[in-house]
Amino acid sequence: MKHFTKLALAAIVAGVTAGAAVAQEHYVPNLSYRTGPFAATGIPLMNGQADYLNMLNARDGGIGGVMVNPEECETGYSTEKGVECYEKTKGAALVTQPWSTGITLQVLPKTNVDEIPILAPGYGFSPMMDGKTFQWAFNTPAGYWDAADMIIQYLEGQGDLNGKKIVHLHLDHPFGKEPLPVLELLAEQKGFELLPIPVGLKEMQNQSAQWLQIRRERPDYVIMWGWGAMNAGAITEAVKTKFPMENFIGVWWAGHDADLKLVGEDGKGYKSISWSFPNADAPVMADIRKHVVDAGKSKSNEEEMAGVFYSRGIVISAILAEGIRAAQEEYGTAEITPQQLRWGLENINMTEARISELGLDGMVPPFATSCADHTGNSGGWMLEWDGSQFVKASDHMTANVDNYRDLVAEKAGEYAQANAPWPVNEACEG
Repeated sequence: MKHFTKLALAAIVAGVTAGAAVAQEHYVPNLSYRTGPFAATGIPLMNGQADYLNMLNARDGGIGGVMVNPEECETGYSTEKGVECYEKTKGAALVTQPWSTGITLQVLPKTNVDEIPILAPGYGFSPMMDGKTFQWAFNTPAGYWDAADMIIQYLEGQGDLNGKKIVHLHLDHPFGKEPLPVLELLAEQKGFELLPIPVGLKEMQNQSAQWLQIRRERPDYVIMWGWGAMNAGAITEAVKTKFPMENFIGVWWAGHDADLKLVGEDGKGYKSISWSFPNADAPVMADIRKHVVDAGKSKSNEEEMAGVFYSRGIVISAILAEGIRAAQEEYGTAEITPQQLRWGLENINMTEARISELGLDGMVPPFATSCADHTGNSGGWMLEWDGSQFVKASDHMTANVDNYRDLVAEKAGEYAQANAPWPVNEACEG
């Protein structure tokens, strides 16, 4: 992928701002959740996202000379409030960032009509990978089915899974049920027994019934699709019931430093798959400190900034910024439309060299998107809690996407049929 030179950027900005014309802002609203039972995980993510974009505003004058407005609309993770926020912000928005699988599913059909891209990094409806069918939705750089596959890969690396029992401890919410199609497929292929155990929204902080069942079932492994207060509740119960933490693995939203700090050394060995990693020495961190933190414009703090979720927020905003840059270059304008941003998000090429140019060294694996592939399938790393922080416990892993590509097509087709007439991108090949 080509990228702007400073000269090209200057030329575009000069053209846009010539005479009386003034460049408008990039309005990229975030449907945030700094309140409610999921606030502990939402806050560091939102802080990382905002700090990166505010750094671009302060350091570079925005993206392509146009300032970025990352306004937040608080949802409390409520699907109803999320839809309200979408309707409130969509008029001027370049993109919508739903921040909940439930909200994503509700706004998914709306964005086809409104022609606004959904950016749902690492969450949402997994078949959104099919860009021809879900032309306005992106779960870049990795989806839940990727996570399920990589977790099973890792467990298989510890020994044959045939005859083993694996619990899927999950939030009783669309998010928690999302990996089931691939986990069921892998259970059939590899001969393990899959036992789903749901956790209701009102049970997140008191999971004694679920962990009593786990103790009774004596599974070989527990895989957790948890979020917010559920994670802290599960980790605390696992320690209390003396479940072997090395056999307890979470999705990337269940790998929050603050949850493990509640149990400290007792949590040692707990793991989480992740498509991002905090690197305090990455150049982008120094730029954020200089232009945002030192200027008193950050809501974060030193402890949070060292964690997995804050750095993931940075990566998410960097992905969005790359989509904006790609669109600006392709269409020769600094002020892009949502339709042009869709093209940009379909043409991201995060090579190792580009990751380094952005100062994100070691913080995200390389990946690329296309009109047919709206996920990119970056893969990730297995992280492990060492008693005080998360460290990498594996080399870079990638999902066996070909194993469930037919499942993606099947579920995408079912969704389109159920929501007919459903427009698809007929011009997209591949």
